[in-house]
Amino acid sequence: MKFRSRTDASKKWRHPLLVLVTGFLLFEMISGLMIYVLPFSVSNQVTILVHTIIGVAFSIPYLVYQLRHWLTYRHRSLNEIKLTGYISMVAAVGAVVSGLVITWQAFFSTGISAVWDKIHLLATFLLLTSVFPHVGLIIIRDYQSRSNPNLRERVSSEKNFGINSLLALIAQFVVVLLLLYAFEPTPVNNTLPDDYHRLTSSDNRPFAPSLATTTNGDGIDVQLLGGSESCTTSGCHGQIGEEWEASAHRYAAMDPVFRKIQNKMGTQKGTIATRYCGGCHDPISLFSGTKNLFSDSLTNKVGLNEGISCASCHAVKQVDVSGNADYAIAPPERYIFELEDGKMAKKISDFLIRAYPEKHMETYQRPLLKTPEFCGSCHKQFIDEEINSVGWVQLQNQYDNWRKSRWNHPGDAAKTTECRECHMPLVDSFDPASGDPLDYNRSEEDGKHRSHRFLGGNQMVPEMLDLPGARKQVALTEQWLRGEVQIPEIAGKWEPGEAVPITISAPEEVRGDSTLDINVIVTNNKGGHNFPTGPLDMIQAWLEITVTDQRGNIRYSSGTLDEDHFIQPGAFIFKAEPVDQYNNVIDQHNLWEMVGVRYSRAIYPGHSDNAHYQIQLSDTVGSQRDIPISIKAPYSDNQAVGHLDVSVRLQYRKINQYLMNILFGEEDITAPVTTISEAHKTVRVLSASRSQKTTR
Repeated sequence: MKFRSRTDASKKWRHPLLVLVTGFLLFEMISGLMIYVLPFSVSNQVTILVHTIIGVAFSIPYLVYQLRHWLTYRHRSLNEIKLTGYISMVAAVGAVVSGLVITWQAFFSTGISAVWDKIHLLATFLLLTSVFPHVGLIIIRDYQSRSNPNLRERVSSEKNFGINSLLALIAQFVVVLLLLYAFEPTPVNNTLPDDYHRLTSSDNRPFAPSLATTTNGDGIDVQLLGGSESCTTSGCHGQIGEEWEASAHRYAAMDPVFRKIQNKMGTQKGTIATRYCGGCHDPISLFSGTKNLFSDSLTNKVGLNEGISCASCHAVKQVDVSGNADYAIAPPERYIFELEDGKMAKKISDFLIRAYPEKHMETYQRPLLKTPEFCGSCHKQFIDEEINSVGWVQLQNQYDNWRKSRWNHPGDAAKTTECRECHMPLVDSFDPASGDPLDYNRSEEDGKHRSHRFLGGNQMVPEMLDLPGARKQVALTEQWLRGEVQIPEIAGKWEPGEAVPITISAPEEVRGDSTLDINVIVTNNKGGHNFPTGPLDMIQAWLEITVTDQRGNIRYSSGTLDEDHFIQPGAFIFKAEPVDQYNNVIDQHNLWEMVGVRYSRAIYPGHSDNAHYQIQLSDTVGSQRDIPISIKAPYSDNQAVGHLDVSVRLQYRKINQYLMNILFGEEDITAPVTTISEAHKTVRVLSASRSQKTTR
C-alpha cells in the first residue's frame, strides 16, 4: 500500500487494509470495554477468546498500516488532526503491545501482570478518546466542503469506508454469536436426587443432622467442588497443591479410622445420620446427596479422594461459630471448558482464568477465609438429640479454647495470634496467590503464601495411606508437636521453646531409706487450645517416667508400652472418658451414643498440670492408681551411696491401641508415638545415717 499524494485520497479511503484495520480496532475497543464492564458470563468469556485471537492475528497488519500511514503524513504541519493522529498512534501501539504481552502471560505464565493490564486498559481508553476525533475531524471537514466537485468522490469514499468498517465490525461480532450458539456447556446438576430424604421438614436444613447448607438451598454437583488437581496442573498453584496433598484436609474422607467409624455409625444409625460427619470430613459427598436413605455408599469417589477440596473450602460464603459445620457454601461458577477433559480444553480454561482472573478471585478469595470463625465452623463439635436421642453435650472445641485464651486480643491484630498464623505459617512462595495487603504485617509483594499443610496432631494417616509427600508431612508434624517449627511472623507474640515442655521438681539428694517425691509439671506453652485437643476418647498423651540407678538398672517405671503396644496400667494420661446414657464408656468413638463425660484431663492454653510420683526407697510395697495424682512404688536401697537418674518423656499418639485393635483386628497395626518433650534430673542417694538436704 502506498499513498502518493492528496489526489489519491479517495482511493486511500477505499483500501481494504484500512477497512480491515479500522474494523479490527473498533472490535478490539468495543469488545475490550464489554469485557471490562459486563459481568462474568459465558458470552464474555467467548468474547475474550475472540478478542484475543483477532488481536493477535491483526497486530502485524495494523503495525504495517500504522508505519506506512506515519511515513506518509509525518512531514505535514501540526494541526488538530495530526495531533489526535499521533495520540491515536501511541495509544494503539500501546494497546497492541500490552495486549500481546498479556496474551503471552495468560498462556505461558501463572497470571497477567497488573501493570501491563492497566497499561492495556488505559491505552484502550486513550485510543477511544483520540481515534474518533482524529477520523471524525477529517470526515466533518470534507463533508462541510462536499459542494466542491473535487471532494465529492472523497466524501463518497469516506461514506463507503464507514459502512464497510461497520460491516467488518458486525462480522466479528457475528463470529462471537456463532461461537456462543455452537458452545455446549458441561452439564451441571445442582439439585439433590429425586428420592433424597430429608431428616427434618425444614427447607433451611436439607443436610441435617449436619448444620452445613448451601446458598441455593439445594445440592451442588460433584464436579463443582472436586477437581483440585486442576489447580496444580494449571501451573499456578502447584506449590500449594503439593502441601495440601498430604494434609489432614485432603485425607479427611479417606482416613481409614474415620471410614471405619463412619461405616459403623451408618450401620447402627442409618446412612442419613452420617451426614453429621459429612460437613467437615466429606463435603463433596454431602452436598451431592450421596449420603441418602437406602444408599450403600457413604461417599463418592471424588469426595473420598479429595476430602476438603480446594473448592469446598474456598467456596464457603458465611459461617457461624455454633460448630458442627455450621456454614453456607455457594456452588462455584466455573469457567467454560474448565470441567471438560482434554488438553485443549484445559489450555483454554487456564488461559481464561489467567486473562480474566477477577471472577476466580471473587469466588475463591474472601476475607472470611482468614478468620478464626471460619475455622471454628468445623473445629467445634457437639452432639444433640438428633444424634444421641437424649440431649446436647459439648465435644472437642478448639475455637472457644482459643477465643477465651491469652492468644486472643479482640481488635488488636498485632497482639492476637490466630489459627492461620500457627497452622498455616508463611512460606517462601512462587505461587500467584503470594502476597496479601489485607494482613496487618504483610504486603502484596512479600513473596509468601500461607502453607496448606495444616500441621496439627496427626502423624499417622499420611504414611498409613502412602500419600504423596507423606514422609515430609509426618516429619513436619512431629517437629510441630515438639514446637520446633519456627514462625518468624509471630516470633514476638508466640512463646519460645517447646510446645508442651515438662520440668521435674525433685530433691537434689535423698536418704536411701526415705521416700523420693517427684513432681512432673506439664505446661501448655504454645498451644492455642487445650493440650491435647481433638477427640480425647481416641487420642493419648501420657508421661513415661523411668528411674535408674548408677549402674543403669531400672528401679521404677511408669507409662511404658508393653509388647502389645498398650500403656502400662496406672500411667499419668491426658484423656477423656465419655459415656452413654447407661454410663457405659464410649471407647470405640461411637459418639452417636454419647450423653456426657465422666472424666476428662487436658491443659488449658498457658496453664500447667502436675503429676506427683512417690517412690519408697525401701522394701515397702506401695500402690498405684488408675489416674494417679500420687504414685507409690517399691525401691530397694542396695547401694550404700549412689544416685538415681530420673527421665520423663511426654508421649503422644493419635489413636489408642484398644481402638486400633477394634478397627483393624489383629493386624498388629499401631499408631506411631511421638516424644513431644522430655526432661532429666539426677538425685544423689545418701546413706541412711546422713541428714537429708533437699532443694526444690
